[in-house]
Amino acid sequence: MHDANSASATSAHSPAARVGYSGAVNTSFGATERVLVVDDEPDITALVAYHLAKAGFRVSTAATGLDALRAVREECPSMIVLDRMLPGMSGDEVLAALRSDQATHEVPVLMLTARREEVDRVRGLALGADDYLTKPFSTQELVLRVGAILRRSRVAVSSDVVTVGPLVIDRAHHRVTIAGRHVELTATEFKLLLTLATRRGRVQSRAQLLEDVWEAAPDVQTRTVDMHVQRLRAKLGTEVELIETIRGFGYRLRVVSGV
Repeated sequence: MHDANSASATSAHSPAARVGYSGAVNTSFGATERVLVVDDEPDITALVAYHLAKAGFRVSTAATGLDALRAVREECPSMIVLDRMLPGMSGDEVLAALRSDQATHEVPVLMLTARREEVDRVRGLALGADDYLTKPFSTQELVLRVGAILRRSRVAVSSDVVTVGPLVIDRAHHRVTIAGRHVELTATEFKLLLTLATRRGRVQSRAQLLEDVWEAAPDVQTRTVDMHVQRLRAKLGTEVELIETIRGFGYRLRVVSGV
């Protein structure tokens, strides 16, 4: 693992020169937020680390999946920027390991990859990535996305009230409202909605929801999740589209612009 806070600018023939950067981005985050950048291409790693550090983040780097998991065990980062095409242990395998460990299950992950096909993006999101950015990319967009993901994560962790557009979930009082209208939910429906809301934008597989909401073995074959999602959608009324079905994978609560 390498500290990249003092990363220097790259040469005129480097990826930084090809991608370009339009100036510093104010992310509203202090130096307490650490981002781990995982990529086996030194130029890309230097590019990403340099601009994240310039935006005010503490940055560490790793070149392999195993190094990344070791770095996470040493000091859990606020967020991970993860390349899918890593030698040995792939980015997908790293992500699966992170999501299967209770200590790292909620760490936000932005995947960087050269794969542009929709099926690859869907698979990355289904594995638990919070966002997906294809190469070549804009460094300004990357920094802004990192900031947006961290803001969503920070609100989800720190607040007793989770707001997604017109949907407001009060954890402390187990109360849900849609545009001010009270929505009556069972305890399980509330837990399911809260799980989707705190992980909004991230696809949750049926197996993962079974494990987290029902505390059931993830390999249990059941329609329980689908039936509860159907009932939940009916109760959401006009906001039924907040819960998206990712065909073949599971469900995701849609990220509402500005939230």
